[in-house]
Amino acid sequence: MEYLLIGGIVLTLAGVALLMWCVVLAVRARRSGLPDAQMKAALQKVVALNLGALAISALGLMAVVTGLILG
Repeated sequence: MEYLLIGGIVLTLAGVALLMWCVVLAVRARRSGLPDAQMKAALQKVVALNLGALAISALGLMAVVTGLILG
């Protein structure tokens, strides 16, 4: 179960890192002064990445909890 715990920790940290990267991308897009249509397109890409990062983080947390329960 140790491998499940370590893998879950790695997935969780990767998801959190991607979430921070989403914040950086959104701030960059906001500060760039793009027109509304381009801003909307840029932020839609960030939202898609954000949802993926949340899914990765959630899977990692599930693995950690499962490893803790079984170990």
